[in-house]
Amino acid sequence: MTDLAHFKKKLETRAKELGARLDEVEDLLDDPHTKDFSDQAIEREQDEVLERLGQSAARELHLIREALARIKNGTYGACLACGGDISQARLEAVPYATLCKDCASKAAS
Repeated sequence: MTDLAHFKKKLETRAKELGARLDEVEDLLDDPHTKDFSDQAIEREQDEVLERLGQSAARELHLIREALARIKNGTYGACLACGGDISQARLEAVPYATLCKDCASKAAS
């Protein structure tokens, strides 16, 4: 039996962390660039890295919100492919997992 309260808290905590990270990335991207051309090139590279980090955080936040919705509707912990249970160990490692270990390995190959 999946401990829904445990995973809900874990997901909500991670969502807050990601929200703070996204806010920080947005603030950094809003900073004005220097007027020096060579410094601007470095700043643009840094902006690209920040944008990728922001995109990654946004994707994970989306997956977390979907997992929280599954908790709410009673389908959390069920594999979306085969309908079987997703193991506790897998949910501890990836609390927004949608596939059991077997289905995930089939999907990866």
